[in-house]
Amino acid sequence: MEFAHTSVLLREAVEGLKIRPEGIYADGTLGGGGHSLEIAKRLTTGHLFGIDQDDDALLAAGQRLAPWKDKVTLLRSNYCNMRALLLQQGIEHVDGILLDLGVSSYQFDEPERGFSYRYEAPLDMRMDRRQTLTAQTIVNEYTEQELYRIIRDYGEDKFAKNIARHIVAARQKKPVETTGELNEIIKAAIPAKMREKGGHPSKRTYQAIRIACNRELEVLENSLDSFIELLQPGGRLCIITFHSLEDRIVKTAFKRYENPCTCPPEFPVCICGKESMGQAAPKKPVLPTEEEIAQNPRAKSAKLRIFERK
Repeated sequence: MEFAHTSVLLREAVEGLKIRPEGIYADGTLGGGGHSLEIAKRLTTGHLFGIDQDDDALLAAGQRLAPWKDKVTLLRSNYCNMRALLLQQGIEHVDGILLDLGVSSYQFDEPERGFSYRYEAPLDMRMDRRQTLTAQTIVNEYTEQELYRIIRDYGEDKFAKNIARHIVAARQKKPVETTGELNEIIKAAIPAKMREKGGHPSKRTYQAIRIACNRELEVLENSLDSFIELLQPGGRLCIITFHSLEDRIVKTAFKRYENPCTCPPEFPVCICGKESMGQAAPKKPVLPTEEEIAQNPRAKSAKLRIFERK
């Protein structure tokens, strides 16, 4: 299957980087290479490093970016390793970093990956198929309390407790191995009246398990400081989020970088010595246009936040 994916907020993200033709840039979530292609087109003597942990993504992006291969280096890893990867390439600082935290259309639409409740497939959901933890492991081995917390916090599903209870009850009879089996368990855990509202009953649970399987929020939170340290003065960090928890992590971090002072509010002057590392530019997130949402409904929840290093 072709690695098809429509890049969200493409123009806004690339413009947000304020690309210099001689600059050094990193795309931490390469995907099919949509954003990277637009960055590479704008480079002359500059260079782009594209990072992704999905082997299918790297293969597709490599083909798409082939005409610019002298300006692009592709690396298979999680973006949390960006700083170490770039140091191995002799790069200490960059002029811009881009993250698109959405799951690619390909990953959702390729049944064998197990990301979607729409297809009968083994429970997998790994973005990096080299890792051992899968969705099947989570569903069959995590405690009821752990499952409840994951579905409640990452899926924001009000039936989290009941879904967790039904999963545990079902796996006591036999392991839950496929998306179809999990769908039936979730369906049974949600009252019939509620199943008629708000889309597919499995949507929130699948989102929650995927986030847990790939440690998405943990990786994001633990990576942001290293991104700021990587940026040159005037360099920009552009992050596209699709989930309220992701956006909250980015928004909170940007506020801390802009105003890191830890002095009590009643102090007349700052004595902690922590200086601002830059500012969000603009202050509020950039949202997709109505036209983009109409063309690509998956863009609806997207938010782009941009931070410029001092």
